[in-house]
Amino acid sequence: MTHRSFINFLCLGNRAVTILNGSSSRLPHIQMEIRSIASQAEIGFKPAKVAVVTKMTRYEFEQQRYRFSELSEEDLKQLLALKGSSYIGLLERHNIHIRNVEHIVESLQKERIEVRVVKRGEYDEETVRWADAIISAGGDGTMLLVASKVFNKDQPVLGVNTDPERSEGHLCLPVRYTHAFPEALQKLRCGQFRWQWRHRIRLHLEGTGINPTPVDLHEQQLSLEQHNQAHRITLMEAQRSEVDSLSKPYLLPVRGLNEIFIGESLSSRASYYEISVDDGPWEKQKSSGLSICTGTGSKAWSYNINKLVEQAVEDVLRIGKAQTGLDIPLSQDFIEKVTDEYNESLVFGPEEGRMFFSIREPIVNRVFSSSHQRGFANRVCVRSRCWDACMVVDGGTSFEFNDGAIATITMNEEDQLRTVLLEN
Repeated sequence: MTHRSFINFLCLGNRAVTILNGSSSRLPHIQMEIRSIASQAEIGFKPAKVAVVTKMTRYEFEQQRYRFSELSEEDLKQLLALKGSSYIGLLERHNIHIRNVEHIVESLQKERIEVRVVKRGEYDEETVRWADAIISAGGDGTMLLVASKVFNKDQPVLGVNTDPERSEGHLCLPVRYTHAFPEALQKLRCGQFRWQWRHRIRLHLEGTGINPTPVDLHEQQLSLEQHNQAHRITLMEAQRSEVDSLSKPYLLPVRGLNEIFIGESLSSRASYYEISVDDGPWEKQKSSGLSICTGTGSKAWSYNINKLVEQAVEDVLRIGKAQTGLDIPLSQDFIEKVTDEYNESLVFGPEEGRMFFSIREPIVNRVFSSSHQRGFANRVCVRSRCWDACMVVDGGTSFEFNDGAIATITMNEEDQLRTVLLEN
């Protein structure tokens, strides 16, 4: 028996004993559960090659920002002080991230796994092809970038939050494993986890004036001028390649794990477009933009677009009480309960193969209508009538989306992302 097989045997045995020690009422199901455990152990996390994709820290970003100015560290310190930023604080957070990345790499190498460490700016399709599995070392932004380039549903993607004190990391392993990654790795290799298949969004683009070349926004926000300049550069490249009009739908080379957002680049300008939901009639819209999310993204931006605050709920309940004469309680406990129940209804599971669209602040008059401000959909088509708009995938990849462009937004079983659920 090989070392790996022996470890799997021990893990399987420990879990079987746990089941056998359970209540007698579960005995009829023991055989089925043991089969499930054995199957899980066989398909455990056993990669030979792992790519570790690391985020760009704020310290690295500031260094890169002034790399052409030949600034010394002392000059950088003074510049940060003028902006009210702490050089020492940024350096400390950077070092924490570096130590946690080293911890991940050393843990993998002790298991005789070949490791390739890649900066997020260097992460490409070749890295994805090389790896059996990919670990995102950063926060949710890095995890979203890593996921966007993985198209093989059998290729696992894991997130490790390398700065849990400053980052929420909803898509990452529980934060305790940041400093105890060998323990997490052992559970993964023993099959003591559950695969979670997260549905993602795919995008087809067609029409006139199309530029299917993406602009990577990275973790740091580009200024509006930088964003527009980046799109102008990619448009010139696209025109040189004679890709300025697509008569057939073109599948974009990214997948959305959280959400797609369509709207004018200048947020104070209304976005003008036409929308068709589930092959329904086209409807002219003017709004602050359109968001379409997955179950994974239903806890993120979409949630914050649609959630209610207690003040609004209290106002509505007070009006309802006055209008109906009903004895509607206005206690703080009741208001909190109604608010929480509504907000919880906005969240749905990552495994669900449906999308949720939200029209932000729709303008409704005799010209523009909004029959449904939000709702579930299987297919959404959008025709742009914008002048300077973009379609942004997971807040990190931007596509130009101006007058004449048509996007068809759907889900496909092939696009599911394989991630893991590992309990604390």
